[in-house]
Amino acid sequence: MKYFIFVLFFSINSLGESRIITLSPSLNEIVFALGMGDKIVANTLYSNYPKEAQDIPKVGGYSSISVEKILAFKPTVVLSQNYDKKFLRILKELKINTKVFNTSSLSDIKNTIENLGIYFKKEKKAQEINAAIDLQLQLIKNIVINKKILIVISARKGLSQAIYVTNNYIYFEDIINASNNKNAFYSKSTAQPMVNVEKVINMNPDIIILLTPFLSKNKEKQEELIASWSTLPISASSNKNIYTISEFYAGIPSHRVQYFIEDFRKILENVRNK
Repeated sequence: MKYFIFVLFFSINSLGESRIITLSPSLNEIVFALGMGDKIVANTLYSNYPKEAQDIPKVGGYSSISVEKILAFKPTVVLSQNYDKKFLRILKELKINTKVFNTSSLSDIKNTIENLGIYFKKEKKAQEINAAIDLQLQLIKNIVINKKILIVISARKGLSQAIYVTNNYIYFEDIINASNNKNAFYSKSTAQPMVNVEKVINMNPDIIILLTPFLSKNKEKQEELIASWSTLPISASSNKNIYTISEFYAGIPSHRVQYFIEDFRKILENVRNK
């Protein structure tokens, strides 16, 4: 019994003394969702959700993270994604306790939530979050099927500029597939695809979803953007199946992917009901 009490006290005390640094917005959001946000002592410049995260000290941005600042905060754990191998080697050499995660695919996101839940002894909460994601995935099945869907990242009105679309190795692809539709873009490359307007016309998508976080809540500008894309001689234009999603969570691979899936479902239902 004494041993059990000691172990229990040690576990509680360890979590109480946790000093977490998150090096990506998605990991920052997941830690908050698990109820450990008050243990984050530093994060990065673009970690602005939830609102409390904005007031947490910053250690840099995506490519400007300061090792000196990380050391100054004396973290018990640093949570990072697997983007910068060189930087991660530096943290390892400095013997900084670092946990590395991948959030590219939907399964990666769910695994990250599950593993962080285990690490922070928040397994039940992690299970609830993943169950909510699974529920949204079930709800998008077969609303419409076999449609070619193109998701455009940070879409802009000027179609003469480079157009960034989602590739076949990211969570957007998993969501499209779960709905029994397909990505209008296909390539074996894992690089971020950049296409031109001619390529979009050749793909001839049935549905286009424009991610427009910089136009959040600005309905007038979103309508102007849709009108610009509607000039293209493609199926999505003919059937008025061009939509925007302006919420910032659309581009963050965190637990909030469930909200993007819900937005995606509403688009599919709109297409079906026309």
